[in-house]
Amino acid sequence: MTTAVAAPFRFFSLQVKATRRLGPSLVRVTFTGPDLRAFRSDGLDQSLTLFLPHPGQSEPAVPVHLGDSWWQGWRELPDDVRAVMRSYTLRSLRRDAEGDTTEVDIDFVLHGIRPGTSPEAGPASRWAAGAAAGDRVLLLGPAVADNRAIRFRPPEDTDLVLLWADETALPAAEAVLESLPPGTRARVWLEVPQAGDVHDPATAADAEVTWFVRGGEDDGDGHVQGSPMALDSVRAAELPPHERPYVWIAGESGCVKQLRRHFVGERGIDRRRVTFVGYWRRGMTEEQLREQA
Repeated sequence: MTTAVAAPFRFFSLQVKATRRLGPSLVRVTFTGPDLRAFRSDGLDQSLTLFLPHPGQSEPAVPVHLGDSWWQGWRELPDDVRAVMRSYTLRSLRRDAEGDTTEVDIDFVLHGIRPGTSPEAGPASRWAAGAAAGDRVLLLGPAVADNRAIRFRPPEDTDLVLLWADETALPAAEAVLESLPPGTRARVWLEVPQAGDVHDPATAADAEVTWFVRGGEDDGDGHVQGSPMALDSVRAAELPPHERPYVWIAGESGCVKQLRRHFVGERGIDRRRVTFVGYWRRGMTEEQLREQA
């Protein structure tokens, strides 16, 4: 099950090695498998496509034998058979002495899942909440380290990094923060559903990080009227002196658009120095988003 799709991406057959709860809304799943020897990524916000099995299935149903036609074949499978497809961000990877990837970590948001409750939750959240060692998944990811699914690309002359992320983009934001060299100035706004999700991100940069907690039960979006909680804080922020900032904002599409409008329209930052990525859209499944693309 290692059929190539289209360079620089291919399918990787993986299995769960371990899971670790990071907070009330987040769980980290570590994957491994021989296929990972061909996995390559230099990306800090490397986008991946994960295929998950339905309950009762031993592995996800994806017609990889169709090669480049897998997408159409996947769409034609019955709803209760074809694998659940979701986009995620690579949190981290580990390599052996030869430089081959041996493990990858992916952080899942547990929308609708709370200790002591049993509300409705999406299929990916349900899968992640119950994931156990040996569970099998399929991943569509990079075989070439520098690929088009990497979006964080600050110009070389950047003198200030500005980041905003909700919980879905938190793994990417934290990977970016970990990569910034000492002395790099950064201003960061992060939004999460629960107070227990707040933690001290690792970074050597000169970074000021502000957390926003929505609180209450997470209904899968949590943003009041589609507005980022950080918007007023971003508008009021007195940024350190700079000439060449770089902005990276990722999360719910409506919130991303509002923040991009602020940075470009209100602060006058060159739009070519602003990276904005809608990871999800309120009221729409990933399948619906892909159909619109």
